Order: sequence, then C-alpha cells, then structure tokens
Amino acid sequence: MKIKANEFTLEGKTVIILGGSSGLGFATAEAAAYNRAKVIIVSGNQNRINEALKLLPENCSGVSVDLSKEENIKNFFDAVENFDHLVYTAGENLTLHTIDETNIDEARTFFNLRYWGAFAAVKYASKKIKAGGSVNLTGGTASPRPGAGWGIAASICAAMEGFTRAMAVELAPVRVNLVAPGVVKTNLWNSMSEEDRNNLYTGVGESLPVKRVGDAGDIAQTFLYTMKQQYGTGQVIYVDGGSLLV
Repeated sequence: MKIKANEFTLEGKTVIILGGSSGLGFATAEAAAYNRAKVIIVSGNQNRINEALKLLPENCSGVSVDLSKEENIKNFFDAVENFDHLVYTAGENLTLHTIDETNIDEARTFFNLRYWGAFAAVKYASKKIKAGGSVNLTGGTASPRPGAGWGIAASICAAMEGFTRAMAVELAPVRVNLVAPGVVKTNLWNSMSEEDRNNLYTGVGESLPVKRVGDAGDIAQTFLYTMKQQYGTGQVIYVDGGSLLV
C-alpha cells in the first residue's frame, strides 16, 4: 500500500476544541495548528481565549461559549460550518473527597462540564462533522484504577467510556474515541497547594515505569493520532506512563 503524505498532517481540516484555551485543550490546539489544521478554540472565558490566541499560530481563532449550558452549545454548533474533528477537553478542577465527606448536590455539578457538556457537544456537533471526521473525548485512569476519594472522578470517567462506545456505534461511520490520561501537569491540580502538587508529581512520577508524570503535549500527541487515523473507533486510549501496570 502506498502511503499518502496528507495522511500524516491535518492540512485542510478544521478542528474545534471545546476547552481549548488551557491545559490539554490548548496543547492539542497548538499541535493541530502546527499540523496545518484550522483550529477553533472554545471556552467560557474570553480573556483566557485572548491570551491563548496570542500564543497560537495565525490559523487559530476562538469563541467564548458557556459550556455548562446546553442552549449555548446548540447555538454555537448551529452557527458553525461543517468541520472535520471535534475535541472535548473542558472540565473544572476536581475536588477529591471520600464518600462520607461528599456533598451530593455539589458533587453533581462536576458532571455538568465533564459529562453533560460533552454529551451536548456530541449531540449538536455530530450533524456537522464531515465524512472521515471524528469525535475525540477525554476521560481518565480513575475508572479502571481509582483511589480513595476518587468516587466522583471514577464515576465520570466510567460514564465517559460507556458514552464513547455507544456513540461509536450510533454515529458510525464517524469515529468516536476517548483519550484517558494519567497524572498530567495541568491546571487540573490548581486547587491543591503548590507543595502538595509537587509532592503528587514527584511521588506518582517515581512510581511509574516511565519515571515521570505526563505533560499536556503527551496528551496532545494522542489526540493528533485519534484524529488522523481512520480505522479505530469506540476505543479508550490510556496515556498514563504505565500507571495501570504498577
């Protein structure tokens, strides 16, 4: 089989990244843009979008949308032209609590962006995705290997895995996959003190086969793969430094 050069770039493709102004989403936006895609980043903070666009190539633009509201997500996708790839990385910082410390009403709010926001995005974006395009969602290793205090995080990750597989069947031939990072240095951990955060990175990193925690770029490379490849769908791709092995 002869390999086509354009199979290794995103040139001529449009990528929409919800949660693209920081963290994993920003890194993925940067990687996709350098792969010659037209990139649209979306988040609820216009100032953060503006700052992100200063660092991104000229083939990037941004739109402010409150992703906690279904109507806002619907209106956004109603207004955009057909595109190739959807990436959903939006989510607020998680606060870890054991079950006896968990306020259930507060815990429900963590599903708003991470699960229901993704659900709404897929609902309204899927009809706009071009042939050969893809949906790329975000989960985590908390589902297959949770720790104490991770009840809500593990539940969200498990829900996202089931949703991914269901959508891969329902939306076929659009490909739907999920990237599940391990511990990655992003603003996800900003609710922790700097000392606790550094201790987390050091402790987890030393326990991993690769001897470090992840960077946002590690995850961005995985999203590039899920967008470029044309055969895998309904897959959960763990990018965790080997944490599920130890």
